[in-house]
Amino acid sequence: MKLPIAVLISGGGTTLKNLIQCHSAGKLDVDFRLVISSSEQAGGLAFASEASIPAVVLERKDFDSTDSYSRALFDHCRQAGVQLVVMGGFLKHVLVPDDFTNKVINIHPSLIPAFCGKGFYGRRVHQAALDYGAKLSGCTIHFVDNEYDHGPIISQHAVPVMLDDTAASLAARVFTTECEAYPQAIQAIAAGRVQVEGRTVRISR
Repeated sequence: MKLPIAVLISGGGTTLKNLIQCHSAGKLDVDFRLVISSSEQAGGLAFASEASIPAVVLERKDFDSTDSYSRALFDHCRQAGVQLVVMGGFLKHVLVPDDFTNKVINIHPSLIPAFCGKGFYGRRVHQAALDYGAKLSGCTIHFVDNEYDHGPIISQHAVPVMLDDTAASLAARVFTTECEAYPQAIQAIAAGRVQVEGRTVRISR
């Protein structure tokens, strides 16, 4: 049985596009039940449409609190039978309900706990790494809890920082790694190989 997932997006949907391609190539045993976008302008909605994945737009401004926004989002996931929520460049803060504990994952473009937390997203992360003089960056796949970039880490993947890097060139190198690492982590979850014990995540072979 394929793992029923929802993908959350806010912008171009490059992560969603990559996951759809991996699924089409037989590398990802998932069932795309739903795409939720925080913006009706998100380019990623076109990828959902092309792949015949149902999509919903939930804009934060239409809700009076983070709590009500989160309730609406996860209600849609429940109604669609989703068992794993995959954040793909989703920029809104949500509160994870108890029944979705360790069922929401995110990929962050740095090696957490470096260059993470509120306000660290997109090019800002890569520019911060460059400004600090970091020699390594990369990406971190983690479960999502109610704090920014805080949940148990599933996997981390290092990427070298070059002396002539710009935020754009570093972002491109990290994203290339993300395109391999995120589907692998999702596939491990789909195969039942991921166990969480406190903050420790074990992946069996």
